[in-house]
Amino acid sequence: MLAQPNTPSELKNVPLHALHVSCGGKMVPFAGYEMPVQYAAGVLKEHLHTRTSAGLFDVSHMGQIRLRPKSGRVEDAAAALERLVPQDILGIAPGRQRYALFTNDEGGILDDLMVANFGDELFLVVNAACKAADEAHLRDHLTRDCEIIPLPDRALIALQGPKAADVLAKFDAAIASMRFMDSGPRTLMGIPCFVSRSGYTGEDGFEISVPAADAERLVTTLLADAAVLPVGLGARDSLRLEAGLCLYGHDIDTTTTPIEAALEWSIQKARRKGGAREGRFPGATTILRQLEEGAPRRRVGLKAEGRAPVREGAPLFADASSTNKIGRVTSGGFGPSVNGPVAMGYVPTPLATPGTGLFTELRGSRLPMQTAKLPFVAPTYQR
Repeated sequence: MLAQPNTPSELKNVPLHALHVSCGGKMVPFAGYEMPVQYAAGVLKEHLHTRTSAGLFDVSHMGQIRLRPKSGRVEDAAAALERLVPQDILGIAPGRQRYALFTNDEGGILDDLMVANFGDELFLVVNAACKAADEAHLRDHLTRDCEIIPLPDRALIALQGPKAADVLAKFDAAIASMRFMDSGPRTLMGIPCFVSRSGYTGEDGFEISVPAADAERLVTTLLADAAVLPVGLGARDSLRLEAGLCLYGHDIDTTTTPIEAALEWSIQKARRKGGAREGRFPGATTILRQLEEGAPRRRVGLKAEGRAPVREGAPLFADASSTNKIGRVTSGGFGPSVNGPVAMGYVPTPLATPGTGLFTELRGSRLPMQTAKLPFVAPTYQR
């Protein structure tokens, strides 16, 4: 899952590249960048440390974009962005952020992203592999209303885990009073940052956008705290899988609708049938119909018997002898916190009820599986 078809000469470096190498990071290609997959502690310890203390992740490969309204009214930028997503962007209060989805005319997902309202502009974080296409998409549709300002000169780090708030509060006491999905400008160690109380591990934590020139100083100081351990992409993937969170290009893509992906919770009442701003986004006909009638397939959690992980791409069958594939695994691996294999995948909706028995193929043999309720590990967000 982590390897990408890039040659070393094609890979970009994140601002913290030298620090990763000096910390013993094992560097691998990912989304066009050379990124640390793990450090000396290893994936298992990094995963468990994040669940019990605080893990520090570099996610600077992600795209950061400002949407600055030409009118000076952030509401106009929000209304413009609503033309591209099924979420209620006008309903995001200043100082808050929301998960959103760019959709296409068929209702498929072009990318998932975070949208924050900074009071005078919107701040977007998009996926690394999609950021060039996302920026072009925004320019194609929103330049009449917004300045689209990419921020390649900023790094992005995530501090995740139950001790994350205590660590950051040493530099800004008001951090402790932030709630899940609060977001806005903050000053840490004299550095102007954008801080949100969010992340992609299922744990309480923060994402911090910091000028690239100041990133190493900030991260080095955080790593000096005994509670903080550097964590690579390997544990980031196992943490988000246990949390039941989608990885773009694997669990969601242009052929997947939000309803099939079990992401209908992200579509607020104002954009649904009968809402104040019903529809008016790409793929609205399909998405609104599936909200009312259901989708033909659903993303589900999957648990297998035994200890062997079931990986992405594994086929799913309704019974032990059938040759008719009914679905496939989209993410899979070993879950350190649940001490067993966990996976996600798509099955026909009638088979999506938790506890439904299925089979997969592993090393030429049929392996029993069950659909499972997501997430595998309960989130600890500070609401």
